[in-house]
Amino acid sequence: MPEPSHEQIASGLQNRPPIALVPGPRIDAEPHSSLPLRPSAVWDLPGGSARVYLGEGNKALVRPVIVADGFGTGPSELVSAWETMEFGDYPLISELRRRSRDVVLLGFRERGASIPDNSATAQAAILRTAAEQQGRTPLAVGGFGTGGLVTRHALASMESRDVEHRTGLYFSYDSPHRGAWIPLALQAFAHYIKGLDSRFSDQINSPAARQLLWRHIGEWDGAPERSAERTAFLAEMRAIGEWPRRPRLIGVANGAADGIGTDVRAGELALEGRGSSIAGTRLYTQSPGDGELAASLRVVTERTHEVRTAGLPSIDGAPGGSLEGFGILADGLNALAAPLGLKTDVRIRSHCFVPSVSAVDIGDLDTDEELYTDISRLPYETSGLDEFRLASRNEGHALVTEELSTWLLDRLP
Repeated sequence: MPEPSHEQIASGLQNRPPIALVPGPRIDAEPHSSLPLRPSAVWDLPGGSARVYLGEGNKALVRPVIVADGFGTGPSELVSAWETMEFGDYPLISELRRRSRDVVLLGFRERGASIPDNSATAQAAILRTAAEQQGRTPLAVGGFGTGGLVTRHALASMESRDVEHRTGLYFSYDSPHRGAWIPLALQAFAHYIKGLDSRFSDQINSPAARQLLWRHIGEWDGAPERSAERTAFLAEMRAIGEWPRRPRLIGVANGAADGIGTDVRAGELALEGRGSSIAGTRLYTQSPGDGELAASLRVVTERTHEVRTAGLPSIDGAPGGSLEGFGILADGLNALAAPLGLKTDVRIRSHCFVPSVSAVDIGDLDTDEELYTDISRLPYETSGLDEFRLASRNEGHALVTEELSTWLLDRLP
């Protein structure tokens, strides 16, 4: 059988759903048998939309909770977001509604757009919610992952312009307040194959990703560094006061507090190419120090190119909310037809995506000492949040659990 051509592999990749590093069901997951609840209303908003689910017994918005969608690529899929919140480990939407809370599920036309751009959509949702609400119960406003940063920016921006937002509680659910992480090997692979299919690289290079990622590379052989977009975003946050000051600020993390990381060890082989078109590709977890092998890359080329570490800590196994980044890539490649020769063997599916210290805004990510610190020993005032809760164990990013959800529910206004 002849080797597949560059054009055949490109067509095979482009005819499949894009490889996208976002939490959610695997590519081969069966859809849930229950249909999502029909919303009471659907709002068209500048740059996005919202679905409104009234609380049990409510005839109009009375006690609203605005929940913003997180990072991804393309438009928010609010049906999928509803399923994630409802059909995970804990039925969060049902419990909100049972407590007579009205859920305003907020989505964006482009999840990879810049945080300030999607903040404008969040501000429109806040103003419309306040305008349609009956009664004076303060709003609760927040989001999952990047949605927590978008709503944080929205509320702080409104306050900086003296716009009334009527919010009594801000909440974040595993949001990367001090940065998120995608392994150097995965970023490099995404850019390495952009000549075949640019969509994976486009996600890593999207405005939101450049603002979110603690360290970023724009090309497969680039040096990991804080992007110019992240530097500008952090400066904008400082300009608007970092945090809103009127509401109470709370947050939860899917990572543990004790400083104990996962079983992902530094410098381990995570993914290996097995098919003829990808043999020679090996992706490794992040090793500390300089000059250690992070990735060997070969896809439809004769040469194999290497990517080396550049003084980064052992962040892949740090305590925090994890993402199946290596697993998502392997699943996407293995779903392609066998003759394309892109079969891979994945040995480590997950890596730290939002370190615990980032999710509760209590520490930086620059060293192993900071990443693996025992948060319970740190003073609360180190965090920008007024109160926070971490998971009992390290678990998937944005996983809806009873432990975290009930803590959050008990603090709603």
